[in-house]
This record gives sequence, C-alpha cells and structure tokens, in this order.
Amino acid sequence: MERKQAIRGVMAALACMITLADVAAAEDRVTLGWGRLFHNDAIGDGQDRWQSGGYTVSMVRGYSFSGDLPARPGEILEFRLSGDIAAPANLQSPAADDRRYAGSLSLGVHTHFQWKGAEVSLGGDLVVTGEQTGIGSFHSWAHDKLGAESPDPALENQIGNGFHPTLVAEIGRGFALGGAEARPFVELRAGAETMVRMGADVTFGGFGPGDLMLRDRTTGLRYRGVAGDVQTGLTFTLGADVARVFDSVYFPSDGAVTLSPDRMRLRAGVQWQGEHNSIFYGLSYLSPEFEEQSEGQVVGGLSLNLRF
Repeated sequence: MERKQAIRGVMAALACMITLADVAAAEDRVTLGWGRLFHNDAIGDGQDRWQSGGYTVSMVRGYSFSGDLPARPGEILEFRLSGDIAAPANLQSPAADDRRYAGSLSLGVHTHFQWKGAEVSLGGDLVVTGEQTGIGSFHSWAHDKLGAESPDPALENQIGNGFHPTLVAEIGRGFALGGAEARPFVELRAGAETMVRMGADVTFGGFGPGDLMLRDRTTGLRYRGVAGDVQTGLTFTLGADVARVFDSVYFPSDGAVTLSPDRMRLRAGVQWQGEHNSIFYGLSYLSPEFEEQSEGQVVGGLSLNLRF
C-alpha cells in the first residue's frame, strides 16, 4: 500500500510539473536558459560524510529577459529538479550518535520578479525522501563501480519515505560597492526544513550584465540560470549567511541526535568565462547541522557550460 501511495505521489508531482510546462509553452514562453550545479565533499574537504553530494538543474522559461526582472510574478518561471545525499561519517559502521542516511529528490517551480527595487524568488518544492527515491540504490551502484565502500549498512537506517511540500522565498537587493556588488538577502523555508536565513553575497567582476542568478539549497552557492551579456575573464564571489532552524525531517525529534538550532555557511567561488564556454568552482563551509556533529565540513561546487 505504501509503495502504491509513493508511486501515486511521484506521478502526481510529475503530472503537475508537466502541466505547468505545457501552460508555459502554450503562452508563447521560451526557454531563457539552463542552470546547473554539482556539489560534493569529494571536491571540497575530500571526505564522504554528512552533506555528501547532490546535483541541481534548473530550466528557466519566460517571454523575454533583458537583464531586469519583470514587475509581476509568474512571467519568469524556473523549473527545478535536484537530488541530494546526506550520510553518516562512517557508511560501514554508522555511529549511534551520527545522523541517519537521507536521500531526497526535489521537484519545484519558482518565479522570479522585482518588487520595490528588490529581487524576489518565490516558489515551492515537493521534497520526496526515503527508499522510494532510488537515490540510495544509485549511491550503492556508483560506489560499487568506483570501488568505494558500500553505503548499504547506512541505508538500513535511512530516513523513511515521505512527501514534504516546501515553500521557499528569498528577497535580496544589490548595491554597488566600489568595483564590486554587495547583495544582502533574507530567505524563508517552510516544509521539509523550516528556517529563516539572513546573509549576503559579494561579487567582484560581475557574471555579466543581466545574469539571472539562482541559489543552491545546500551550499548557498549562486549559479547562473540565464546568461546576460557575456564578459570574458574571471569573476570572484564571496558569501556568508546564518540561519535559525526550527525543524527538519532529516532530524526527527525522537531520533538519536539533536537538531542544531543555528547554522552558518561561508563560501567563495571563481568563474572563468570564455567566448563560448564557462566554468564555475566554489567552496562552501557548512557548520554542524546537529549537536553531536564533531565539526563542520567543506563542500565543493562545480558548474560547467561547455559548447563544442
């Protein structure tokens, strides 16, 4: 019965996404750009633990985009798909006071617009957790092919099947700061994890006038969803934020570990932009997410835009 309900839930989510995409196509929208970011601690601190890895891809559709967001919500839509793996530090023999394995798959629709001079992102994700996502099986297959240790022992105590509608809202505003741009922001999440986050990003060099930047949920790194005028060269970014966390499906209240009420992220990145290709690499420090976590971790993020 639970399996059938899970399948129905996934099918309903996919049907919703397809319907929204059909509506977007029917209203003469076009694909304005694609954004993607791969993150993994193997390209960060080199360890396979906690926020282990994930991949996010975004398709941005709208009528047009000349560098300024529209004044009305709904004119630009971002369709976002992401998969994430969180795991205990030891996959073979998970400690009793470590976090449980969690594979999650997220399907979402977000709109980007401006309001009183501020940039607003507003939308929702359906976050699917548990064995039903197939992420644990994929993780096991990938480690087997790479000759790495199997995550199967950790999978025996993974976060269970669930569907978690999640509201996501961010409001930010950019300010000129000498030869750079500073952009403070506030973010609200309510659903799979409920939190309020405040922070800022500073960009040196600019990704290019008119870029539409999107934010990765785990690392906080911003990746380009729509490219503006291409400016070749290097761009450097710095960022930081703090969050107050109220609850999380990844840390059940009756579990063996205690959710940390505060989180902090520090990040830095560099993008090389050629005439046709671009590469972005960033590092993000994540503070402990639960009280028993012995230390923070460094996760790397990578985005490639190559045309052959």
